[in-house]
Amino acid sequence: MKRYHPILVSLHWLLTVLIIVALLMGSNILSQIPNDNPEKLFALKLHMISGFIILILMIARVIVRKVTQKPPQADAGNAILNKAGITAHYLLYLLVFGMVGSGIATALIAGLPDIVFNNSGVALPENFNDILPRLFHGIIAKILFAMIFLHVLGALYHQFVRKDSLLSRMWFGK
Repeated sequence: MKRYHPILVSLHWLLTVLIIVALLMGSNILSQIPNDNPEKLFALKLHMISGFIILILMIARVIVRKVTQKPPQADAGNAILNKAGITAHYLLYLLVFGMVGSGIATALIAGLPDIVFNNSGVALPENFNDILPRLFHGIIAKILFAMIFLHVLGALYHQFVRKDSLLSRMWFGK
């Protein structure tokens, strides 16, 4: 077996786009809109829906990964790098689930489901800085950005330095 299952490939690339968009939305859009601006509610709604979709797709990805065949572990040419690659993949999963979990906790503590989805009329908190899970949400976002960058570097290393066609494993085809 040379490639991952097409469903896993689809989930990988769909989640890639959704996670990057959600990270950019949180760090570049939501953080710039004051909480008393009505546009914040719409942006929060999109961000929260994206987070929920990411959660569902990540659960699906874990299940599909468990029940489908996988190609052999990629060889980076170094035992330490091989172990780092395995660890990095588990860390990416953990960070995404941590991001979603801290987002849900922040939303629940701030009362966002009623404010954002039920139009309760209650104002957003002045800021979210006093909500502990929000602190973790921000920290995890920075680590996740860094891990995505390292993941891309690793894939490029395999593709262009090792020349082992690693990217074809996570793409469609025979």
